[in-house]
Amino acid sequence: MVKNIPWREYENLEYATVIFGFRNQSKAGETMCRLHWFAIALCALVCMAGLSGPLRAGKPNIVVILSDDQGFADVSYNGHHPAEVETPNIDRLARASVMCTQGYTTGHVCSPTRAGLMTGRYQQRFGIYTAGEGGSGVPLGEVFLPQYLKPAGYVCGALGKWHMGLTMEYNAVNRGFDEFYGFMGRGAHDYFDLNIVDHPIYRGTTPIQDKGYLTTRITEEAVDFITRHKTQPFFLYVAYNAVHAPAEAPEADIQHRTGDKTRDILMAMNKHLDLGVGRIVKTLSAAGLFENTLLIYLTDNGGAKAMHANNAPLRGFKQQDYEGGIRVPFVVSWPARLRGGSTCDVPVLSIDIVPTVLAAAGIDLPPRRIIDGRNMLPVLEGSTKPLHTTMYWSSGGNDGKWAVRSGDWKLVAVKDSLELFNLRDDIGESSNLAPKYPAKVAELTRRYNQWLDEMAEPTSGQPKRWSADLKVMSKAERRKQRDARRSGRRGTRKIQNQRGTRHDGPT
Repeated sequence: MVKNIPWREYENLEYATVIFGFRNQSKAGETMCRLHWFAIALCALVCMAGLSGPLRAGKPNIVVILSDDQGFADVSYNGHHPAEVETPNIDRLARASVMCTQGYTTGHVCSPTRAGLMTGRYQQRFGIYTAGEGGSGVPLGEVFLPQYLKPAGYVCGALGKWHMGLTMEYNAVNRGFDEFYGFMGRGAHDYFDLNIVDHPIYRGTTPIQDKGYLTTRITEEAVDFITRHKTQPFFLYVAYNAVHAPAEAPEADIQHRTGDKTRDILMAMNKHLDLGVGRIVKTLSAAGLFENTLLIYLTDNGGAKAMHANNAPLRGFKQQDYEGGIRVPFVVSWPARLRGGSTCDVPVLSIDIVPTVLAAAGIDLPPRRIIDGRNMLPVLEGSTKPLHTTMYWSSGGNDGKWAVRSGDWKLVAVKDSLELFNLRDDIGESSNLAPKYPAKVAELTRRYNQWLDEMAEPTSGQPKRWSADLKVMSKAERRKQRDARRSGRRGTRKIQNQRGTRHDGPT
């Protein structure tokens, strides 16, 4: 049986006749014979397309690759990248994808973005404003993406950094995934020591002993998952902790090019991340799956200043609501449907991934649950109609950081400070227009407050809004309040479970 023959080869008659063993026996009637056998070959190929796994039509596979703290200019497809940045595999993927020039995350730190990405909802809607809140546990009443996909026949795997709960009820396999390899709770993990007693690597819910460089191990697990599940629709969530601190990479890969030790190590970490993306794409291609795989690559927030990331031409870093903290590398590939090598200039959000995946898989949105994300496919296919009239960011009242964007206007707040920018003219947010346009400041502030009114109270007990007379709780006070609430939630869940109430599926 012939498999994986590029369709362009079928335009060549000689190729088609040779592969099926057909030969014309005489020159007389050669043209008719060639047409006859070509018709037979074409019919055979059509039949094979319906039988062969790699050529099968049907639901797309879904792969979401999430890097960690990667700088906006630490991918070399960004023309602003410095000379030391080389990401040939990510570049190759980008050229085969739709490049989202205004791709945003809903958090400026790791865990809140993950909570929003996995639910399709602003994470503040269920009380997650900070990394501490998200890392302690996303409420179990929230429905995660695999819980929508599994009833539609998808096998679902999660790899790498989880950061959405510390204890087993929050483990990925208890949130809808069939398989999990990675670490829970904290935002960082040693890259070489994979056997830390109080911060283990898990397979499923079981701590394991492992060895290797963690970025490479995550890649190997991704390749293994794809290979094992290539005959059925799958959803693979690959959450690298690269290039998050600590700054650790194999010594042989550290090139001393910049005069900055941390930056040089970061580039070596970036290299292994890039190699991982290349291996995942290569594995999909070798299995004949790449064409019908919806693959989304993005990072969880802006590059970190502490790791000497480069976010050019944007202002700011991780932990800030300037563009450098929330606008990220963001590409979407689906060759069977989307035109590679194109760009999407309409702003998109990480919470748009859930409704986009569900639309691609032919699954309806839940009728009784607010989904804040929007299906990106129309804008990825060229529509210029905005997906979001307004977009919001907030990390709660303790640090008073929030932002709102409407059209080209963006308002950034840090406590009492308000800065207004027009991103069309000033992508680097260098000119504060707030004194010149007080009415626009008032309008965006009003929109933000209306949105925040709809959001839940923070799970940590911090207030939603900052005020000058606010008493900021110490870490010990916040921990005590959080533990009390968590104990209360467990008691509530116990009663609900006794009554038969479930939280493990769409509502």
